[in-house]
This record gives sequence, structure tokens and C-alpha cells, in this order.
Amino acid sequence: MTHHHTASPSTVDGLAVVVVAAGSGTRLGYGLPKALVPVAGRSVLEWALGTVRQALPTAELVVTVPEGDTELTAAAHRSGATAVTGGPTRAQSVARALAALPERATHVLVHDAARCLTPAAVFERVVAALASGSRAVVPVTEVTDTVRGVDAAGRSTGTVERSALRRVQTPQGFERHLLERVNTAAGLLPVVPAGDAPDENAGAPAEGAAPQPVVGPDGDPEGITDDASLVERFAPEQPVDLVAGHEESFKITRPVDLLLARALADARG
Repeated sequence: MTHHHTASPSTVDGLAVVVVAAGSGTRLGYGLPKALVPVAGRSVLEWALGTVRQALPTAELVVTVPEGDTELTAAAHRSGATAVTGGPTRAQSVARALAALPERATHVLVHDAARCLTPAAVFERVVAALASGSRAVVPVTEVTDTVRGVDAAGRSTGTVERSALRRVQTPQGFERHLLERVNTAAGLLPVVPAGDAPDENAGAPAEGAAPQPVVGPDGDPEGITDDASLVERFAPEQPVDLVAGHEESFKITRPVDLLLARALADARG
């Protein structure tokens, strides 16, 4: 895995950003879709779209929204984005957004709306890595807590060496053909007809390289937690490169995260 330095985001043409905003926000306990929850006078989605537009003003923008939504769709349209109805899971929502991308999009960033305060510099680092030839890029931060492993019974198996661990964030960046290929292999996108399949330069897998998906009860392949894990599972020959994330790119999941986001948004003014 390789670390890349910052370069101008304008060095990648055909850039699209998928903002995932179809989550229910059940764990947040606010009684609203998470992307509609207010943070310092603006919704989570409005903050997220603002950070994307600040970092990548010319990128194509697609937002996934819950079924039957009107408010998030309106916010997406105000930002010049296309809104598409998401699926029952995050992975299925991303696949639907991929299917809605314009043909001219050659590279895709996938970003969680719940990481609504991600600094522009993180977007720039991911795009710079794509511009330098990476096909899959993930922003990460170091693990600072002590981490302990456990066995199937919940008993401690000892302290895990944290120097080899990283916390994964978004936006995650990909060459479009690669992301479409692994989504297809995972059963999340329709199979591409043979005549329309990407050529070898688009990263065709080695024979027998990608395992068949084992589908969980929610319809997603088991063990898939983000887009980079799809690449690792279904295109194992393809390295996933790392760039520096940021502590302010945390995901709003629990009530305490919302308190932190509001304090940070207030501090930014």
C-alpha cells in the first residue's frame, strides 16, 4: 500500500462524486433520516455537499436518498446534484448511484454524507492519488486507542499491535471501470454483456482471482463494509492505496458524534 502527497484536484478529468445519504439514522436516535438531522442550522447533507463543492467544484455529483424522500432530493438539486433512490443497504445504494453516472465519468469518489465535515484537503489527496495512477484510494488515520482481541466467547486474546492498524474514512476514490467490475462480481450491478466489457487496461481480473460472493441476509456479500473491501474481495490483484485522512472526517453515528459535529461546525462559523 502506497501513500501519496497532495496535488491539484483539477488534474483528473471525468470526476464524479457519489454522496451516500440514504441511511435511516436509527442509531442516532433523532427520528429523522440521518442526512436531514440539523447541524448548526444546516442539514448533515447540506454540510456534506458544501464540503464536496468547496473541494471539487466541477465534479459530477450524485446523491443517494431514501425511498419516498423529497427534502434531501431538493437539497441535492440546489447543489446541482442528481438524486437517486438508494437501496436497503449502503452497498446497494452505491451500486444504484454508479448506474446513474454519466458516461463521461471516468473516476468516482464515494463519500458518506455522515462524514459531513471532511476537510477539502482530504478530497484533494484522494484525487491527487488517482491522478498519479492509483485505481483504488482510501483515506485513513492512525489508531490511537489500545486495541484488544477477543475469541468467540468474548475472552481476551491479548493486545493487538496498533501500529499496523488504520481507521478507514471516506471519500474513497476509484477508477470507474474497476468499481463497476467489483460491484458486478458482487452481484450488486447487472452483469455487463460480453461485448461491452472493459478491455484489459480497465483491469480485467486474473482467471479465477475473484471468488464467488457469499450473500448475507441483507442481500450484500458477507464481510463487505465499504467500497474498498469490494475491491479487496473481488479484485485481489488490485492494490488499495492509502492517503492521510483527518480527525474532522469522523462519521456521525451516535448522539455523541452529533454533539461533536455541532461544536466543530459552530467553531468553523
